[in-house]
Amino acid sequence: MSLSLKPLDDRVVVEAAAAEETSTGGIILPDTAQEKPQQGTVVSVGPGKVSDSGTRVDMTVKEGDKVLYGKYSGTEVTFDGNEYMIMRESDILAII
Repeated sequence: MSLSLKPLDDRVVVEAAAAEETSTGGIILPDTAQEKPQQGTVVSVGPGKVSDSGTRVDMTVKEGDKVLYGKYSGTEVTFDGNEYMIMRESDILAII
């Protein structure tokens, strides 16, 4: 999926996974009790950070990667009616 929202430097755009609507015991959770998801799919990747020596450092993640990120990482944005997170690559904890 190619997104026209192109992040700069070492930033990535992540589409967050849907929040769990039921608990493991089957109880339906209201919106206020739902946990903020900490995983999602990378939909757009910046070109990479420029090092102190002036060379560009390639990104580790790529479009389509499923990732885990910190609970309070990134900035939530709405673009073309969809919700995304823009964060630095260093905020991503793992590729699933």
